[in-house]
Formats: sequence, C-alpha cells, structure tokens
Amino acid sequence: QVRLVESGGGSVQAGGSLRLSCSASGTIFSVGNMGWYRQAPGKQRELVASIDSGGNTNYVDSVKGRFTISRDNAKNTVYLQMNSLQPEDTADYYCNAAVQIAPRDPHLPGYWGRGTQVIVSS
Repeated sequence: QVRLVESGGGSVQAGGSLRLSCSASGTIFSVGNMGWYRQAPGKQRELVASIDSGGNTNYVDSVKGRFTISRDNAKNTVYLQMNSLQPEDTADYYCNAAVQIAPRDPHLPGYWGRGTQVIVSS
C-alpha cells in the first residue's frame, strides 16, 4: 500500500509564501514523476507543477517565476515553494506520484494525497 501525505498549507496574505511538502510511504521500489495539482471551488483540478526523477520540471504559466518544485529522492518527498501568492492561488493542493511497487512493475501514476488547503487573502 502506498500513501501520499501533504503538509504545509495554510492561510496567508497576498504576497506571502508557503512551502508544501508531500511524502510517499509504503511499499515503494521507486518513485517516478511527482506533481502538484490544485482545485479551486467550482473549477477543475489543474496541474500546477511536475518534476521527474531526474529533476526536470514543468509549470503552468500562471505560477512560473513564483513557484518552485523540488524533490528529495532519498525521502520520496516532493516540495512546492510558493512565493508571491495571490488570491487566485487559493485552492486545495494535491500531490500526485507515479510509483513503482516492484522492480518489474511499471510506474503507476494514480497515487494521490488527500490534499492541503491554501487560502490567500487580498
């Protein structure tokens, strides 16, 4: 069984910063792509940032230059440093990971955390 647990959400004023963390635990041989998604009320879940095991990153345009995704492969943990937060960043943030359970298994991307809430006030 694989668990992803997020932490670090909270309430900040516009212009503030938060750092989200997500750790994967359980029966894990390796972790491939990891990503942060967010879902605002009444909106679809969107990919915010992703990082592969080699450290290559991708960001949605709206967060480029403000958010930084990073990972610690030894800890199976991904981080999202969020700076210059704006009210439109308010959402529930979810961690996603592609996990390989055993050496001969593929990386399956369907592992999700339960989310952590970020509220940015103006």
